[in-house]
Order: sequence, then C-alpha cells, then structure tokens
Amino acid sequence: MGFADLLQEVGGFGRYQWLHVTLISLPGLMMASQNLLNNFTSGIPAHHCTLPANHSLHNLSHYQVDEKQLLKAFIPLDPSGRLDRCRRYVEPQWHLLAPNSSANISQLLTEECLDGWTFDRSEFLATTVSEFELVCSLRPLKQMIQTIYMGGVLAGAIIYGGLSDRFGRRSVLIWSYLQLGVLGCSSALSPTYSMYCIFRFLSGMAVSGVILNGVSLKVEWIPTKERTLVGTLTSFFFTFGQMVLAGLAYWLRDWRKLQVVVCAPMFLFFTYSWWYSESARWLVLNRRSEEALKSLHRVARINGKSEIINKLTLEVLHSHMNKEIESSRSSLTAYDLLKTKGMRRISICLIAVWFSTSFAYYGLAMDLQKFGVNIYLMQIIFGAVDVPAKLLALGMLSYLGRRVSQAACLFMSALIIFANICVPTDMQTIRTTLACLGKGFTSASFTVVYLYTGELYPTVIRQTGMGFVSTMARIGSMAAPAVLILDEVFPALPSVVYGGAAVLASCFACFLPETLNVPLPDTIEDVEEKWSGRNSAPHQQEGVSLHEGGTSDCGGVVSTEGVALKELKEAEGTGLNAL
Repeated sequence: MGFADLLQEVGGFGRYQWLHVTLISLPGLMMASQNLLNNFTSGIPAHHCTLPANHSLHNLSHYQVDEKQLLKAFIPLDPSGRLDRCRRYVEPQWHLLAPNSSANISQLLTEECLDGWTFDRSEFLATTVSEFELVCSLRPLKQMIQTIYMGGVLAGAIIYGGLSDRFGRRSVLIWSYLQLGVLGCSSALSPTYSMYCIFRFLSGMAVSGVILNGVSLKVEWIPTKERTLVGTLTSFFFTFGQMVLAGLAYWLRDWRKLQVVVCAPMFLFFTYSWWYSESARWLVLNRRSEEALKSLHRVARINGKSEIINKLTLEVLHSHMNKEIESSRSSLTAYDLLKTKGMRRISICLIAVWFSTSFAYYGLAMDLQKFGVNIYLMQIIFGAVDVPAKLLALGMLSYLGRRVSQAACLFMSALIIFANICVPTDMQTIRTTLACLGKGFTSASFTVVYLYTGELYPTVIRQTGMGFVSTMARIGSMAAPAVLILDEVFPALPSVVYGGAAVLASCFACFLPETLNVPLPDTIEDVEEKWSGRNSAPHQQEGVSLHEGGTSDCGGVVSTEGVALKELKEAEGTGLNAL
C-alpha cells in the first residue's frame, strides 16, 4: 500500500479536503488580476501634444468652432484621420479652421511634443502611461513593465520551486502571500517608473510562489479519483478573477488605487494560511515522519475518522512508504529531471507544452485595446469564454484522458489562430470572436497542463519540476509581446508564430504518458517503472493494512490485501508501459 491508500483511510476527499482546496484556491481570484493588471494600470489613453504655453483652448474660445476642430490648428492629423499623438505644428495654422480648406498640410513644419502631452480622461483617470508619459518614443517602456513582471514570475519559478522542495510547500506559500501583499501595495506608492518596475518584478516572484506551491499543496492532499474534478473546478477561480479585474478597473480607473485593491487581499490569505497542513508526503520524504503523522491524525479527525487515529502509527506510515523513504535519501536537483529516460521524455515534452501555451495565451490576452472594443467589456468577454472552454476540458480530462485533452486544446487554439489570419481586417467582430475562442482553448490548455504536470512528476522532485517547466511558460509570456512587433514586417506574422508554436507543442503532448486514474508517483523509480518502458528491481514488501494483520518491517509478513494491491499496481504499470 502507498500514501494514496493512507489518504483514503483518513477520509479520502472529506471535510478537510473541501476546506483545504477552497482556501488555497481563493487567491486565484487575485492571481488573474496580477497577470493581466498591465492592461489597465498601463492602458494608453487617447492623447495629443500639449498646446504651447501662450495658447490655450480657453484663450481661443472666441472662435466659433468646437474644441476638437480648434485643435486642428495646432495638431496635424495622422493617416487614419485622427489627431497625431506625437507631433504638433511649429506655428498655429489658423487657415485650417476655414471651411473647405485645401491647404497642403504635408508641407507644414511640425515638432515633437516639447510641452508634454494632454491625456483624455474618459476611459482612464490615471495610468502609468499618462503619469510617466510612456508614449511616442517611450512607448516600448509600457510593454517593458509586463516583460519585467514576467521576468519576476520566471525568477520566482526557479527560486521558489527549489526552496519549497527543501523547506516545504506550506512555508514558501505563506511567505509568498506576505511578499505579494507588501510589495504589491508598495508599488502603488512608486514615485518613478524604475521603482514601479522593481516592485512589479518582486511581485511577480511572489505570484510564482503562490501559484506553484498552491497547486502542489492541493494535489498532494487530494485522492487520485478527485484530482481531475478539483483541478478543473478550482481553475475557475482564475477565470472569475478576470471578470473581477474588469469590474475593479472600471470602478476605480486609477492605477494606484487598482494596484492596492488587487494586492491588499493577500494579507487576508496570509492570515488564514497558517491553518494549512504541510504535505504529509513531503514531510515523510524529508525525515519528518512525526509531523506527517500529526498532520494525518488532524485530517482524520476533521474528516470524522477518529477511529483510524489509534491504528495509524509511525510503523504503519513507514511500512506504506518504505520504498519512497529509501529513494528520498539522495539529494535531487533539476539535473535529475533530465537524467533518466522517463523523466527526460516527460520534461522535454512539458517544456514545449508550457512554453507554447503561455506564448499563445499572453499573445492574445495582453493587448486588448487593439480590438477596438471597450477594454472593460473585452476583459469580461475574455474571462467569460473560459467557462465553456474549461467545462469542455473537464469532460475531456475525465473521459479522454490527460494526453488527448492537452494535445486537442493546443491544436484547436492553433487552428483558430490560423483561421483568424484569413479574416479581413475590416470584419472586426469576426476577428474578435475568433480571438476569444482561441483564448478559451489556450486557457483550457493551462488548466490541463497544471494538473497534468503535478501528476507526472514524483513527490520527491515535484516542486522542482513544476518550477523548471513553468520557467518555459514565463519565457513564453515574456516573448509574446515582442512577437507583436513582427506585424510591421507582415501583419499576419505574429499569428503564424503563435499558431505554429501551438501546433508543435500539440505534437509533443502526444508523447506524454497518460495519468488518468493513476496514483501519484512518489519517487523517480516510480516514474521509470510506469512510463519509461523498463522494469526496475523487484518491489520491496509493501507495508501493512490498517484493517488486517501483518507486521511492517522489511522482513515482516505482508497481508493478503497488500499483496493483491501490489499485483494490481504491477498490472497497471505493465499497461502503461505498453502505451
């Protein structure tokens, strides 16, 4: 018997698991706000050059024209017929206000915005763009904020992934809540662009700590059969978080206020996170069996299984996890993710899947203003489309398995991105609809890959593995905005790149092993036995049942139930190797 059987004995998916999963999932409402915050805190308001100091619209009010027409004497029009955002006339061109003026404006002298810019306040009251004047020649700095934030998420995936395997999921998760609350709120006080970028980088690190450790702590306390349902349903917290972000941004419309409101709840999560139980799997594998036993007793008590407490002893716990304990005595690093055949195949395929999913997702989600629709409405639509997409993913995960679901979601997102290339640019409604569908499938792909990765990597190195592959996702999210520059070479080129990456990743997903209804692996040896196609050394005798007799030492007697379970596991391993 293994840890999964112990988990069933203490109540399976009982009252404790419901509370545990719900409390860990609640911060997901704010994680969407963190990842997509730049759409609103760095939104680009309509703007034009500020008029020279000796001219103002107030002083020119005696002209019998409206304000917008009056600006034409000072600001040239761009090719689309709107006021130019970066140039103004050297001298006022009053003759342009005359009806039916036919002056050749291409010959008129213009200059840069020497007195700064005037920003429209109808859509945003204040953003980093308007406050730090990130327009015209400084416009790339707007996207740089998101790139720096994703760089922090990348650094957090590398750092916190390893730290949580060393110090525990619970400790790093609690610290991440506090870090995000303090630094996120501090970023609202940033006096300069540079300070804001530093705070966003450090906030990104904390976001990685929250997401990665939250996923692992959930998975390691959930029985095998409930993982699919729980993994998919909890992802809806992120979906609804996108709509919450749209509502908050519409209500506040000020980047500093919005920054505080989306980060302040982290202090609440930090306060109740002390209630979490550390992963008993991790505690046992790090020679802290007494603490693991206390955690299991606590879970049994909350789940109403008090009669199990006296039967569940250190001897029983060690007998169930003897093989895992022996394996964990060797220190593991990221190199071990690529060292053996089975782990290498899993890691390479997951690198491609994580990179392409994030690459396509943020390519679609981080430039809402390009659709020409109200940005707040667009954010709600992009969030709402995730609901049917994830319900579809739930059905596919349960009936078709993880591998088919992952490959199908990636392939469908690529198909829709390619289809959008063929739609004329003037058919904006159809283009927006297809973009929403593509975003839905990439979101479903995220749901699948988070669950899938947690099931593929063994407990002893799961968090390091999550950090390793999600590093590729962060590189993808950093690269996505840069690819948009390619539309200056050829308008459809960004879509070709996004879609091509998704197709390639769907092919890699086909080489991943299936994990539907398969117990979580605890050691690298478990992974190799199940999925690399090789047979390792014979199993050690596998522990005692909590209900039947038998001793638990290596030389002890194994119960009939234990033997039957062992044979069942070996049969499962043979079937998976055949895949």
